[in-house]
Amino acid sequence: MLGNFSYCNPTKLYFGEGSLKYLKGELAKYGKNVVLVYGGGSIKKNGIYDAVIEILKECGKDVAEIAGVMPNPTLEKLYEGMEIARAHKADFLLAVGGGSVCDYTKALAVSVHCDEDPWEKYYLRFDEPTCEVVPLGCVLTMVGTGSEMNAGAVITNREQKLKIGHVFADESVMPRFSVLDPTYTLTLPHYQMVAGIYDIFNHICEQYFSGTDDNTSDYLAEGLMRSLIHSSRIANKDMQNYEARSNIMWTATWALNTLIACGKDTDWEVHMLGQAVGALTDATHGMTLAAVSLPYYRHIMPYGLEKFVRFAKNVWDVNGEGKTDEEIANEGLAKMEAWMKELGLVMNITELGANEGMLDELVKATLVMEGGYKVLSKEEMREIFRESL
Repeated sequence: MLGNFSYCNPTKLYFGEGSLKYLKGELAKYGKNVVLVYGGGSIKKNGIYDAVIEILKECGKDVAEIAGVMPNPTLEKLYEGMEIARAHKADFLLAVGGGSVCDYTKALAVSVHCDEDPWEKYYLRFDEPTCEVVPLGCVLTMVGTGSEMNAGAVITNREQKLKIGHVFADESVMPRFSVLDPTYTLTLPHYQMVAGIYDIFNHICEQYFSGTDDNTSDYLAEGLMRSLIHSSRIANKDMQNYEARSNIMWTATWALNTLIACGKDTDWEVHMLGQAVGALTDATHGMTLAAVSLPYYRHIMPYGLEKFVRFAKNVWDVNGEGKTDEEIANEGLAKMEAWMKELGLVMNITELGANEGMLDELVKATLVMEGGYKVLSKEEMREIFRESL
């Protein structure tokens, strides 16, 4: 490994069926005023809300609620949450939901006591918090983002048509604990399950497709990808398979808790392209990634051919005998495409609501990343979006 790094992850995880029982012990460590954050109300239908409220009452907490956090949390919703948390004098924030709820809660944690506009400070200047960060915990109900064990928070500014993520360096932004019960994910619709699966896969790819050294992190990434592919095929046929869903949940956490980025450059351009689509269409995050991935990877493949050959052989079991490196790499991407279609992923941005008339706006909304094998020009971005239509 050629890169130097420091690594610290302070989030405590409780994993497995029935792990919500540990919430009471964790809540005892924090003050009385708790803000409960959740999404569109599914947790009220499946009983998770009632179970969490009961524990909060047993702990004697004074609870305020922020409901209705959307799949692509908006700046307006963040401002609304700031008012609620400030009025409640929040001692602790509890996110109950999927990655968007967790992301939103982290953005809220750094904004409650911030005396500047959080969009300007955190998402345009990418500053670190200089104010008190409200501690938070997560009860995860949907897998994909890995937000339960990292310091990332993505917010959408609808007025500016921008969707931007900030991975904070400040460890206090990370959840103090996360409860991961795979049974909570079993009620998800198929569309949301497979969108989450591809989000996981792409998180790994973004860290894998960079660098040329012999890096232990890449071996870990290959193992995670193989596990995910195997479990995804089982879950795709049997959504109630606990073993498959638990493996997917565990893979999601390790895909983006920054472990497999250690010692590496990373390439997050697919996320930048996908988030631009999401900013303009409000489409499901994992599906936006699926729709732009293959055009992007085929575009950069010549610049990182050695890694794409390795990907084909080690992840997709491509037999390289008698084939050129280009043929091996292309066969690997073809197998990836076949797997994506097998899951039922959206393979073009037109289906998500984008059209050719949006190309200029999509390019404008895409941030340029420099960690991968090719730094994209604006014209290259435009061509990738066009190929994604």
